Amino acid sequence: MMVNGKKVVMVMPAYNAASTLKKTIDELPPDVVDEILLVDDCSRDDTVAQAETLGIKTVVHACNTGYGGNQKTCYRTALEMGADVVVMVHPDYQYTPRIISAMVSPIANGVFDCMLGSRILGTGALKGGMPLYKFVANRCLTIFQNILVGYHLSEYHTGYRAFSRELLENLPVDANSDDFVFDNQMLCQIIYAGYDIGEVTCPTRYMDDSSSISFARSVRYGLGVLRCSMETLLHRLGWKESDFLKGITRR
Repeated sequence: MMVNGKKVVMVMPAYNAASTLKKTIDELPPDVVDEILLVDDCSRDDTVAQAETLGIKTVVHACNTGYGGNQKTCYRTALEMGADVVVMVHPDYQYTPRIISAMVSPIANGVFDCMLGSRILGTGALKGGMPLYKFVANRCLTIFQNILVGYHLSEYHTGYRAFSRELLENLPVDANSDDFVFDNQMLCQIIYAGYDIGEVTCPTRYMDDSSSISFARSVRYGLGVLRCSMETLLHRLGWKESDFLKGITRR
């Protein structure tokens, strides 16, 4: 099933995803993914039982480690499984696996090192029900991030991502936060290291059973994003060393 001879592992960072897991898996196209890994972050529902029923390889955290902590286990375990390409799909059915081929193929064919499923390209975000305040915050933060980080992406906040093995092996992802700002720190690491990022248009779905953080946590996340971007700028200029960028060899 390999894509261009590359083993593809789909990782799913899960927390209370029992009601949406099967719907997500049902949209996965055949002959793209070689193995699926679900990492359960101490869910309070029967996510693990659902995963086992579906035949998904599952790792269960003994205590809740946070969104970033979950991803660290996802990537570490996927590499141990021999993955050449790792694609992250949230099991809450917010992002469709139907476009997973478009996410994986550019990496398997050596075009990009990282792929992002962008909700902002096209009309996917608002059409899919993204709250207006989140859309506005996304646009404002992305403008500042592109300026501070020195790159140009349509958004930095999508949870639909794919990476090459080389990228995951060379980045110090364990130095990143265990919270939601992990995603932005990792993108800043990728950009600082000189890896190439591609984007594809991704429809999204905001429903009651899709995970979402509160307004208060969204504000905290936004402040963390700005701090992360500023740290990247200062590190790039050589004015102040950043802990999560320290030791990265630029390509």
